[in-house]
Amino acid sequence: MKKTAASLAKFGIAPEDAFLPASDKRFPDGAQYRIEIPSVETPEALSAVLEEADRQKVLLHRASQGSGIMMLTDAELTKMLRIAKDAKMELSLFVGPRAGFDTTPQPFTAAGKVIGGSLRGGSQLVFAVEDVKRGCSLGLRSVLVADLGLLWLLAEFKKSGELPANLVLKISILLSVPNPATAHVLESLGAGTINVSPDLSLGHLSTMRGAVSAPLDIYVEVPDGFGGYIRTFEVPEMIRVASPVYVKMGLRNAPDIYPYGEQLKNVALAMSRERVHRARLVLDTIQRYAPDAVMSKAGAAGLGVPEC
Repeated sequence: MKKTAASLAKFGIAPEDAFLPASDKRFPDGAQYRIEIPSVETPEALSAVLEEADRQKVLLHRASQGSGIMMLTDAELTKMLRIAKDAKMELSLFVGPRAGFDTTPQPFTAAGKVIGGSLRGGSQLVFAVEDVKRGCSLGLRSVLVADLGLLWLLAEFKKSGELPANLVLKISILLSVPNPATAHVLESLGAGTINVSPDLSLGHLSTMRGAVSAPLDIYVEVPDGFGGYIRTFEVPEMIRVASPVYVKMGLRNAPDIYPYGEQLKNVALAMSRERVHRARLVLDTIQRYAPDAVMSKAGAAGLGVPEC
């Protein structure tokens, strides 16, 4: 890529953000990046993802889910946790209750969409904490959080011992972070991994990295509802300037399946497998243009691998 950039320079053309500093921050195991597959809603979907990952020779570090812990029975949740544990990967499940599921039309209005992941009233905060406690009692060690108050509460429960000290609090794209000051505030409140706004430039990501030490979760293919970008060629530089990062695979031209149900089974399974294919394309790009970039191994330190 540098050779092509040098050739273009002869014509007075230069790439943007060409001289951003490299990040010297790393995951606990010394790696720069990990791979995440989102929207993995059920045990069957997680099995399909791992089967496809084996076929495509893709090492996965985290699977995440969007419907919520509350949408899984104890049996389904336990099975999903065991599959993830056997694969030595993190499983991050969304906290179930949210404004988008509640008795208000506001999240479906043009101006109200931003509150879709927030919690309405004290009762919904109670429901959310109960959702997390139930998951943790079965062995879950990573949850997706989309509400600022809930983040604070869960961090306090970790400190008091009511929740496991090693529970990973993962910021959802529904609370996506657009600037370094916001990232700093979230980290100070207990965020262990931060989903940044998917439209940030390399320069934006560089300044974000300077403000926090927590891993940044970066959608490199973005669901249509959040813009639909495909940023495959930028991934090597994302890793260089913003490590440690979770390279996260959304999917263009795909429906919103939250909350998931059996009526969406075939499309959900197909989407899960295709995300792994997209991960293979991104890994090929990393290996082609940044072969020295260090990826975590399975079961690496800092992962919220289930304890069941």
